[in-house]
Amino acid sequence: MTRVALASSSQISADAGAEIARAGGNAVDAAIAAAMVSAISEPGVCALGAGAYLTIWPVSGDPVTIDANVAVPGIGLEKEQLREMQLHSGRDVFMEYGGGIRTIVGHGSVATPGALAGCDLASKRYGALPWSPLLEPAINWARQGFPLSQASYNYLKYSHELVFGWNQQSYAALHDENGKVIRPPRLVHVEGLADSLEQIAAQGVSCFYRGDIAKLMVADIEENGGALTIADLAEYEALPRPCLRTRIQQWELATNPAPAIGGATLAAMLALMDADMADDWNAAEVARLAAVQLAVLGFRRDHLTNVDNPGPEIEELLSLAGSGRLDGMTAPSTVHVSAVDSTGLACAITMSAGYGSGVMPPGTGIWLNNCLGELELNASGLAADPPGRRLPSNMAPCVARSDNGRSLAIGSPGADRITSAILVTLLNFVHHGVSLPAAIEAPRLHVEYGDNGWRVAHEPGLSVEGIALPVRGFDALSMYFGGVGATLLHRDGTLEAAADPRRTGGTVITSA
Repeated sequence: MTRVALASSSQISADAGAEIARAGGNAVDAAIAAAMVSAISEPGVCALGAGAYLTIWPVSGDPVTIDANVAVPGIGLEKEQLREMQLHSGRDVFMEYGGGIRTIVGHGSVATPGALAGCDLASKRYGALPWSPLLEPAINWARQGFPLSQASYNYLKYSHELVFGWNQQSYAALHDENGKVIRPPRLVHVEGLADSLEQIAAQGVSCFYRGDIAKLMVADIEENGGALTIADLAEYEALPRPCLRTRIQQWELATNPAPAIGGATLAAMLALMDADMADDWNAAEVARLAAVQLAVLGFRRDHLTNVDNPGPEIEELLSLAGSGRLDGMTAPSTVHVSAVDSTGLACAITMSAGYGSGVMPPGTGIWLNNCLGELELNASGLAADPPGRRLPSNMAPCVARSDNGRSLAIGSPGADRITSAILVTLLNFVHHGVSLPAAIEAPRLHVEYGDNGWRVAHEPGLSVEGIALPVRGFDALSMYFGGVGATLLHRDGTLEAAADPRRTGGTVITSA
């Protein structure tokens, strides 16, 4: 039997991956099963109606990224009809979460979901087991009720009324008999969810995109003025793409390519940091890390947001980074699963439903995304165009191989902190030579853009006195800075898995 190491956003999702591995599954099977459990059991953090990227490096052959990100809805609608919907079908929300976030929720914020299509394609191409067993752990948790995770509660404290309180089905699932938001470890029971999962397991994902579930979702969206149509779902396809590949010391790293922007952002920052790194995070090196993030994230903000074809801009970004030129650049809501197995197969899956739309179409038990309303990525909001275009994404699931034969899968949730979380972890692991768990636990820094311009958010333990920007210090490690999960196959066949203490993630390593 193939041995599998898996790191995920919760222990119950990691255990789901282990269950599938013990049944004969490989790293891809285990990662999909874990991702499905995460998607249904972390309300507010993710959802089944999400988008995703899956980066896979087969034992033989080149790595591939399956683009299953959300798309702009509205296929089949007249332009005037679409514009009218966009004007009236969203709810503006401001939450104190993460220091203050403005987003748009409601039926008009729902983009065409792709995560299920991506997992289905990965299963067919790279999995060892049929599709149906991969959903069994998620079905079981949906049927018996799942414990609310701390990460979900940390977000729901801010969002349970604003995002989920206006929708009858959402409210019922997340509030107790006294109208209070459910607290861990109380079980969450979502009416209709287990039935929907059983249908998807038995009939395949076609029922989500072209069958009964699709009809229920679209009927609710249409009744409430949203733009998602039957044609959007029926025509959606997960797209395999050649990975964006970059070197960092003895490792070759593969991540998601254009039109995603997360992979290019990470690759550019790695290229700029890779040369002449110091042996530790002294004040000068911390200041350089902040300068690199400022340059790359500034370029992303100015050139890679709301671009129909970001390919040329991404090429320019990578070219500038490769030449070491910073002067050419302008100054809660994902889950991640990493898995490797004893054959060397590596799989990294990142899924995002934005901040959640609050929409749960009656009879489905399925929450839908608000990715049209994720304004830091989609400044056009509900007016995004044209229908069918993939929306921008910060997701950057990575797989890597070293010159001496090791295999790594790594990624993180965390919105625009995804790339900075993976960056700092990889620099600690590759350059500073610390263990995988220590690299993940080490303090992080992220350059963020607020109402007053750029500033540096950082965790304790970093020397920030050399940074020219304003700084915002945290008192302890915080899930604001992501939740990295990584798995590693060593040369001698030993497997290792590490999950971020910031999100109380779960790990598992199966035996032969």
